[in-house]
Amino acid sequence: MHESALNRQEPELLREVFPYTQPPRIPFDGVRVAPHPAKDPHITDTTFRDGQQARAPYTPQEILRLFDLLHRLGGEAGLVRQSEFFLYSERDRRAVEVCQERGYRFPEVTAWIRARPEDFALVKAAGVRETGILTSCSDYHIYRKLRLDRRRAVEAYLAIVDAALAEGIVPRCHFEDVTRADIEGFVVPFARILMERSRESGIQVKIRLCDTLGYGVGYDDAAPPRSVPKLVAALRHEAGVPEAALEWHGHNDFHHGLSNAVTAWHYGCGAVNGTLLGFGERTGNTPIEGLLFEWMGLTGRSDVDTLAVSEVARYAEESLSYRIPPMTPFVGSQSQVTAAGIHLDGLRKDEEIYSIFDTGRLLGRPPGVLVTDKAGIAGVALWLERKLGLAAGSVAKDHPAVECLHGWVEAQYRDGRVTAISDAELSERLARARADGLI
Repeated sequence: MHESALNRQEPELLREVFPYTQPPRIPFDGVRVAPHPAKDPHITDTTFRDGQQARAPYTPQEILRLFDLLHRLGGEAGLVRQSEFFLYSERDRRAVEVCQERGYRFPEVTAWIRARPEDFALVKAAGVRETGILTSCSDYHIYRKLRLDRRRAVEAYLAIVDAALAEGIVPRCHFEDVTRADIEGFVVPFARILMERSRESGIQVKIRLCDTLGYGVGYDDAAPPRSVPKLVAALRHEAGVPEAALEWHGHNDFHHGLSNAVTAWHYGCGAVNGTLLGFGERTGNTPIEGLLFEWMGLTGRSDVDTLAVSEVARYAEESLSYRIPPMTPFVGSQSQVTAAGIHLDGLRKDEEIYSIFDTGRLLGRPPGVLVTDKAGIAGVALWLERKLGLAAGSVAKDHPAVECLHGWVEAQYRDGRVTAISDAELSERLARARADGLI
């Protein structure tokens, strides 16, 4: 590493990009980098590490249930390659043990530690073959959080990397806050040192690019350090990090969580790190269910268990007391439901017109209907068809049952109703109309 990088007296805070009193800037340098798609794009999981930092702690049995679902979701294809765990508490260590006892090839159980000798002792005791090591790389973290300079930070990081290599344990260096770091002055030189350690030891050191505050952007002509394409290209081509040893970890603070992750794949990063349902501190991590369907679209492969996505959602709501925001793609209660009359009329004619894919087959959740004043007579007809188990479009709009229910719905909203009508209310009204001989 160049002496000027190690001996810097004052931190480089990149104030022209990160003024703090205003949203961060997105400067462009006019230089484009070419895509270099990963040959083996895959997912790693941090539900039980970063994901646990945003919710009440899981019990070991809850972790085991989710770990089983991760195994099912990724399948024998090994799409979900690894899952990382804390090791600090007895509960953490017990969770590692019960998951290791499953004996799954995928996901492999790995650890996460700070760059401290006492933390590394926990890794050795846990018997894992790989551990993440926190190697913060922005000057915000090196100078202001760790109270070190660049030289001393690198020395501390390498001490734990070398200890891991001596024990035959794969070090995975987490380049924390990489999207605010000095890429040419610190990140690339440090990565080169790690790749030299790989050559010397015969053990491939891995690097995780951590977009800690979600500053990454997908523009290939944006300037470093915010450009995800340029970050990945720098690590791949300037530092010589192989695809299989490079990983992206993003947050969603600026709504770029999923797009940045897929961009990392597209520019040559082999692994993308995420969590089930996007659990994670502040705005969350990249959701694994989103990565799953993006991976299927990119690769054309389908040898994964997509139904496990809906099982994760059910387990979270029924057993973990977590209410998924209704409009969350794939897993939210309203994600496959529409209340728009014109859309509902289309669904009755051909489900493909307004459904993203065969959600009944892939998610176990066929398109649904929400009856409001906007659903129209088509919405009522579709609800009745679903209620009676009939094919869409098989009940005429002028059927007495449809007209009766639709008239009641319209009356509700004329009288000032402002909430959607539930299945239970419609079912009760249908039973009452039958009893009264109206239909």
